[in-house]
Amino acid sequence: MAGKVEQYARTSETSMSKAIATLVRMGLESQEKRKREFFQKLKVNLNGDPKQEDQLIHEFTSLILGR
Repeated sequence: MAGKVEQYARTSETSMSKAIATLVRMGLESQEKRKREFFQKLKVNLNGDPKQEDQLIHEFTSLILGR
């Protein structure tokens, strides 16, 4: 992993610490995007009672995100 970070730092002409911060930020943004896409697809595929849809989304949120 350290080698990949070092390579990214060289490629982007930045320090290792800035490269790490950038890669962490990119990873977090990617994770948020995947969550949004998942719940959008879930909502689209739940053709039925809106109350049931909200309940299922709430249950999935609890299972996946621990909320």
